[in-house]
Formats: sequence, C-alpha cells, structure tokens
Amino acid sequence: MGSGELLAVGPALGAAIAAAVVAAAGVCAAAGLGHGAAVLRAGGRAVLQLGAVSLIIAAVLSSGPLTLGFIAVMLAVASLTAGRRITPGWSGAWALLPICVPVLPVVGVLVAAGLAPRTGAALIPLSGILIGGALTATVLAGRRVTEELGARRGEVEAALSLGLLPREAAIEIGRPAAAAALLPALDQTRTVGLVTLPGAFVGMLLGGATPFEAGAVQLFVLAALLLVESAAIVIVLELVVRGAFPSASGPR
Repeated sequence: MGSGELLAVGPALGAAIAAAVVAAAGVCAAAGLGHGAAVLRAGGRAVLQLGAVSLIIAAVLSSGPLTLGFIAVMLAVASLTAGRRITPGWSGAWALLPICVPVLPVVGVLVAAGLAPRTGAALIPLSGILIGGALTATVLAGRRVTEELGARRGEVEAALSLGLLPREAAIEIGRPAAAAALLPALDQTRTVGLVTLPGAFVGMLLGGATPFEAGAVQLFVLAALLLVESAAIVIVLELVVRGAFPSASGPR
C-alpha cells in the first residue's frame, strides 16, 4: 500500500466491495425496505461506469473540448436522474434548471478569477462535486415539496378561497418542506473535521498538500456547496409552485 492510497488496491478490496453491496442489499431485503434489487443494480452500474471512466479519463483530462463535453454529460445525467426522481414524464426535464443554473456560474467565476486552473484535472472533480450537491438538493426539495403539496391540497385550496394567488398559496405550504432539503449540506458543514473528513480534504493530503492547503480547499468546497444547493432548492420550489413539477394531486 503506497503513501498516496487510502485503501490497498487488490483482489481483497474487490471482494470487500462485492461483500458490502450484497450485504447492503440483504439488509434492505430483510428489513422490507424494498431496495434490495436496486442496491445490486446500483453497485453493478457503479463498477461499469467507473471502469469506463477510468479508460477514457486520460484522454479527457488532456483535452479542453473533451473536458467540457464530459462536464456536459455529467450535467445531463444529473438532470435526467433528478427529473425522474421528482416526477414521471417530460416535465422532469425542468430539473436541468436547478442543476445547471447554480453550478455553471460558480465554476465560470472560479476559472475567470484564476482560482481554478483551466485543466480537466481541476475542472472535472470540482464540477462533479458541485453537480452532485445540486443533484441531491434538487431531488430532496422536489420530492418533499410535491409530496407536501399533494398531501395538503386542502390547505392550498383554503388559501385560494381567501384570495391568495395560486403561487402564493402553494409557496406558503411548500417553503418549509423545501428548506428541509438543505439540512444534509448544513450538517456536513457543521460536523466537518469532527464527524467526517471529506474526500477533497483527504485526497489533497494523500496527494502531498499541507493540512492548511487541504483545509482551505475543503472549506471553499463546503461554502460552494451551500451556495449551489441553496440556489437549487429555491429554483425547485419556484418550479413546483408554478406547476412545472406537478404535485401528487396533479398540476395546479
């Protein structure tokens, strides 16, 4: 095991990965959570996807156009995933907005300000972290707000009867549910260094950076995630209350 490795890579690690996935599927099945098969499929897809990425990553990192293309694919897949999690049908395409609108300006400003090198080795992992955060926030906010509006449809109709506009009536009910979607990012930021050591921090340390440098970069990543996820949640809330993502009771 080299000094730059977090885990010893070899057959034993492969066996441990397989055992962890199978055990997770077994726990879900035994507890009646209904995700046993989904866990196995997700694990299999992760193996195939990471394997494919490993084969093409060298070419992507050495080419500016390929780097931008790879980031575009990441955005598209994240948007598709979020849209399918929130609502069926073509209305899920609206998920492109809360994924792209917060992420692209942040990455663009970092590059323009010279804080992020214009290389694939810097842009791809940075974009991936931010896109992943936007994906999580979009799914959580979208599902919670649509479910809340569907469950409390009577309250929305009561607000309409009092003279509120449809958007105003829906946003009063949906805002608390949307706000809850930021809790994972808040908890991650509050507990950093005490409960978890995030990947960017550990990766930089293993790569030879000083603890100060690793800590500074990780602090920025956490701050950027809070910004991106907050913006994504606001956009999702607005989309839902305007009917882009219909609630369980149908479009308003």
